[in-house]
Amino acid sequence: MARSKSSSQWLQEHFKDKYVLQSQQDGYRSRAAYKLLQIQEKDKLIKPGMNVVDLGSAPGGWSQVARQFIGSKGKVVALDILPMEQLAQVEFIQGDFQEQSVLNELLNVLNNEPVDLVISDMAPNITGVKAVDQPKSIYLLELAVDLADQVLKPGGALLMKVFQGEGFQPLIAELRQRYQKVISRKPDASRSRSSEVYLLAKGFKG
Repeated sequence: MARSKSSSQWLQEHFKDKYVLQSQQDGYRSRAAYKLLQIQEKDKLIKPGMNVVDLGSAPGGWSQVARQFIGSKGKVVALDILPMEQLAQVEFIQGDFQEQSVLNELLNVLNNEPVDLVISDMAPNITGVKAVDQPKSIYLLELAVDLADQVLKPGGALLMKVFQGEGFQPLIAELRQRYQKVISRKPDASRSRSSEVYLLAKGFKG
């Protein structure tokens, strides 16, 4: 099947993208790694020895960055419904964390150790119809917030990708009830035309 004009343009732009080229040079699995690296540079979010849960982790770019900053101690547990090639010192669980069995597996791997940080670069499969995509996106975010409620230690943090639109402001209000501080970040590696931003919620109230 022939590619659409917009699809071909996206592919051309993607392969010329400086972050795509840089990720190939630096050994990161995706250009998304630079979004987390740039947030890390600004907020010093990931510290040595932390326990980190990475939601929607495939292909593994964010897990690579988290592992790099926590060092030899600490733990990175990655989850995705898609398969992800094994990463050194990253424990990967394939499955939907809405399912109790997958959640139990996560808790098992954590071994009752407190989680310092939950990161999520999750996004739904985009249809291009905003009235469909935005509610699906908000639903995923609600799931991430619920999971963070269950695993984060008091004072912990949640970082997640959000698409601005309907439901965005109520989500911020919800986070402010749970966390001491909520800030928005738009890293340079995030394409300027994209409505995505990253919400960083710090100081989980427990």
